[in-house]
Amino acid sequence: MPRYKLTIEYDGGPFQGWQRQENGPSVQGALEQAATKLDGAPVIVQGAGRTDSGVHALGQVAHLDLVKDLAEDKVRDALNFHLKPNPVAVVEAERVDEDFHARFSAVNRAYLYRIIDRRVPLTLDRGQAWRVPKRLDAEAMHAAAQYLIGTHDFTTFRDAQCQAESPVKSIDKASVARLGEEVQITVEARSFLHRQVRSITGSLVEVGVGKWTPKDFKSALDAADRKRCGPVAPPDGLYLTAVDYPPAP
Repeated sequence: MPRYKLTIEYDGGPFQGWQRQENGPSVQGALEQAATKLDGAPVIVQGAGRTDSGVHALGQVAHLDLVKDLAEDKVRDALNFHLKPNPVAVVEAERVDEDFHARFSAVNRAYLYRIIDRRVPLTLDRGQAWRVPKRLDAEAMHAAAQYLIGTHDFTTFRDAQCQAESPVKSIDKASVARLGEEVQITVEARSFLHRQVRSITGSLVEVGVGKWTPKDFKSALDAADRKRCGPVAPPDGLYLTAVDYPPAP
């Protein structure tokens, strides 16, 4: 059976998250329904990561096996046809070896969090960014974010329902930058804990509004205590932007 790697973007607002479930629509479920219509047989779609309810993606990656041997463009276009009217699009379909796995073969994942700091309510970006009504100090937030880089016990930024075996993770890149009235937080790592980026973002905003200093942020991280986490940021502004894999031999 031919295996295809899919690069996917979606608006997470209407979904209960990536993972297939019985109590509401999911991105995985929408893709599996579309793939089953394409292939004429049940298809399982394996994703690179499980985004939460309301979280978006610009570069989610998944793989599937089909009975039919189809051209890559045909797979992309047919899936997009059957995905209507869901706000999900297959950007690219690529034939890969059968040992490729969207989750286990990944070596890096990148997330973006968008914050718009203005008093005026959002219109076009409603549901796509977190509105904070007070101007943020992006430079102080960036300084605090640098303490994330490296290997740490991230218990402070770990959701109570996280099922990971260990709270120890390594973050490779973390930055905060202002673009007009938007503040963008970017974080890259091989893998993340449940709601880790949203927890980090909420605490960085505490720095941005002046409630915490960058040193306070470091102290919260070092404490390895969930009670030291700031308010968890809403899902609206979070995007999975890319999943990277080793280069083909």
